[in-house]
Amino acid sequence: MFSRFKKGIKKHGVSIAFATPFLLIFFVFTIIPVFLGLLLSFTDYNILQPPQFVGLRNYLSLFFKDSIFLVAIKNTLLYALVLGPVSFAFALLIAWMINDFSEKMRVIVTFVFYLPTLAGGMTAFWILILSGDSYGYANAFFQKLGLIQKPIQWLTDPQYFFAIICLVFIWGSLGTGFLSLIAGFRGIPTELYEAAAMDGMKNRVQELWYITLPFLRPQLLFASILSITNSFGIGDLSATLFGNPSPNYEAHTLALLISDYANQRMDMGMAVAGSMILFFLTVTFNKLANLFLHRIGR
Repeated sequence: MFSRFKKGIKKHGVSIAFATPFLLIFFVFTIIPVFLGLLLSFTDYNILQPPQFVGLRNYLSLFFKDSIFLVAIKNTLLYALVLGPVSFAFALLIAWMINDFSEKMRVIVTFVFYLPTLAGGMTAFWILILSGDSYGYANAFFQKLGLIQKPIQWLTDPQYFFAIICLVFIWGSLGTGFLSLIAGFRGIPTELYEAAAMDGMKNRVQELWYITLPFLRPQLLFASILSITNSFGIGDLSATLFGNPSPNYEAHTLALLISDYANQRMDMGMAVAGSMILFFLTVTFNKLANLFLHRIGR
């Protein structure tokens, strides 16, 4: 065992030396905080006093005593199940379309689609459009067409919350993952498509499934992780659009509930317990996406 370890060090010593700084940073700022967070989730901790071990009380309180938690986790799962895959598919579709453009046109179109991400999703722009008075652009437009008689309260009426969240999130979702997909498309050798055509590949759907997507698997995995992670952390967007808390907590998310426990109630034990649940859900969804992407082209 020791001799194999020694040979491995000797063979890959340079690679290990280059990777060591990253591994140290990852261990100190990711592995240790997650481990400490897991320990704190079993305690009653308010920062001012030492943590007191309480077992599973925090988790049981969240699931069986906090009715807002059930609403928050329902909304979080709904947003993740819908917005994660949709924003990922949207980024892939746009990158695929842009790939056929000329070099100059591709740069321009990429910048146009990436602009909302640079502007933080342009949330203030959407608040102006969806203002609940007659001066809001959406209300003014629909009233001018005669489709509505009085202004719609887009940002205070819960029946519109989910549609608005989806629209604004997808609008600003073409970020780093989108750019990685565009770069991935440019890195696929064109000779593969020519060889596939000679071997009898009939249409672009087959090209996409058997050539493009398998070559894009690293970029697809990266983009999917970003999409899923962002969809689970959608709390800031919800708070900006609908307030914190939103009317009847209809747009409340797990991220906002965690923030409430940590910053308002100073109950760090409950906050960390909620964070562990959010962490587990995010890792699970990312693992499922990874398993799906590894089946592409097989």
